Amino acid sequence: MKKHVLALAMAAMLVAACGKKEEAAPAPAPAPAATAPAPAPAPAGPVLDDEKVLNIYNWPDYIPENMIAEFEKATGIKVNYDTFETNEALHAKLVAGNTGYDIVVPGSVFAKPQIEAGFFQPLDKAKLKNYGNLDPAVMSVLTKADPDNKFLVPWAWSFTTVGINKTKVAKALGSTPMPENAWDLVFKPEYTSKLKSCGIAYLDSPTEIIPVALHYIGKDAYSNNPADYKEATAMLAKVRKDIRLFSSTMIDDIAGGKACVAIGWAGDVNIAAGRAKENGSKDEIEALLPSTGALSFFDTMAITKDAKHPNNAHAFIDFFLSPESGAAMANEMSYNAGNKAALPQVKPEMVANKTIFVEEAYMPKMIPPSSFTNEAREAMATAYNAFKKGGK
Repeated sequence: MKKHVLALAMAAMLVAACGKKEEAAPAPAPAPAATAPAPAPAPAGPVLDDEKVLNIYNWPDYIPENMIAEFEKATGIKVNYDTFETNEALHAKLVAGNTGYDIVVPGSVFAKPQIEAGFFQPLDKAKLKNYGNLDPAVMSVLTKADPDNKFLVPWAWSFTTVGINKTKVAKALGSTPMPENAWDLVFKPEYTSKLKSCGIAYLDSPTEIIPVALHYIGKDAYSNNPADYKEATAMLAKVRKDIRLFSSTMIDDIAGGKACVAIGWAGDVNIAAGRAKENGSKDEIEALLPSTGALSFFDTMAITKDAKHPNNAHAFIDFFLSPESGAAMANEMSYNAGNKAALPQVKPEMVANKTIFVEEAYMPKMIPPSSFTNEAREAMATAYNAFKKGGK
């Protein structure tokens, strides 16, 4: 089937986003409505802070192996790199204040209220000579969280979906055929009752599980109505006894065989597939494209309001926006960084992977990110925790 690059894919997503749901028709042409703003003239070298230190707070297993070392060598800046497991954990740190970090990587669903709360400082695009490498369609999607593209640049985008170990799932299902809709594997008792034998894992985050559950029962995935959460958790309660893990280490749990089916991020499922092969496993692990759609997400970089090293932060962001860094995100991490200048350096097998560079025909089914009110997030967390504690 015809493959396409990110600009085409995201242009189709924008059509989907207009109607919020997946009924929108595919875009007939790859020309995106938005254009990437041209970077302002930059000095010959980056402007750095007197203290050559940079503190970064990011998700685990989410950066190419040599990227930090290469940045340190190029700039002389010492990077302190810490990780968090969920958007909720990062948000709590930002709310508490005095994070000690210069760069953080929030999901766009959380970034909008974080921008409104004043947690980030505007980017100085004159210090970002590689800003023009960003795909205009990606930047257009990010305006839902950051209306004028003042605060955020993309780290990577992917989607929340169902990942499976095909070998173990086939054995557990026996004569039961795979469902047309992959979400049935994790939400329908007919399937979960069989798959519990090889392990079902959910991401341990209310803002990951409740939205996909809402979508499955036909509700708005980004509903702010607590009554909808009750309906979603009523559905989830029917399969609670079959769930083995609520995971914050999904890559290792899938690669290591603790789960044969999981609600996870497509990029992480792809990483798990590679890790399993490296460990000598012959099992085939893959991310699926549910027939009713998946939930796209965008992780972004932002500079904290109280960053002590803002110039160093800009230097790192610009380094990340280079074609080489964007290609490394796809080639090493199985994530699409939204960097159009990186595409010529991306390995053909990565471009051919339909869960990294999603085909045009599927993009209208991809549910674009939105956001939740603070009150909705609290109600969602309450509903999720009650479901999680339901026991087996």
